[in-house]
Amino acid sequence: KWKRHTLARFGFNEGEGLVVNMKALRPDEDSLDATHSVYVDQWDWEAVINKSDRTVETLKSFVERIYTAMKSTQSRVCQKFSGIENNFPEEITFITTQELEDMYPDLEPKERENKLLREKKAVFLMQIGKELKSGQRHDGRAPDYDDWELNGDILVYYPVLDMAYELSSMGIRVDEDSLLSQIKIAGCEDRLELDFHKKLLNKELPYTIGGGIGQSRLCMYMLGKAHIGEVQASVWPDDMRKTCEEKGIKLL
Repeated sequence: KWKRHTLARFGFNEGEGLVVNMKALRPDEDSLDATHSVYVDQWDWEAVINKSDRTVETLKSFVERIYTAMKSTQSRVCQKFSGIENNFPEEITFITTQELEDMYPDLEPKERENKLLREKKAVFLMQIGKELKSGQRHDGRAPDYDDWELNGDILVYYPVLDMAYELSSMGIRVDEDSLLSQIKIAGCEDRLELDFHKKLLNKELPYTIGGGIGQSRLCMYMLGKAHIGEVQASVWPDDMRKTCEEKGIKLL
């Protein structure tokens, strides 16, 4: 929301955007593990688009560009340092959360991701946040951020941990219509009194697409590390540090 405000404030035009070197703390993070830390570092980005470009085709084109940049960076890393494997598949597959549920209706969402990624290796999983035919959601997404029909995550298979591994979350942002619809579904109409929501409904903010690319996550994947604490300095429970030490993993 801050990025979208900023694009409006400084008069960014269609086709222009910004990149933010974001550093944050999530002290309420309660799922510290090999891929989650209280310290979050991302390249956040946001670009102005025309309302007519709020389409799946636009979303896919941005995904392809980002994925190509990731592959190119990994190739440079492999050239510079010996002993590092390039795990990036050449192609990325596009699939919706509903299609994924239809494929594996008896599995939980994360189990579906793991099973799919073991086969496809690189996937952009689309339409996260909307209710599926089962009545469940694949994952939660704020109703006033991404358009649930036009968002998704870049996932890759990570052989070191044998799991689906998220590198980026992105999407075309809500317009006035999808904002009202999703706010109603989420039952939080009171948010419409907030400054951001009023400006959006009054068409004072640009139509945008944006996302975040995990810095430490990308480094961890590219360097083949088993724990995110090997590429970033953070705070870890004593028992986790002890377990990692026993396995020869040095946490920063």
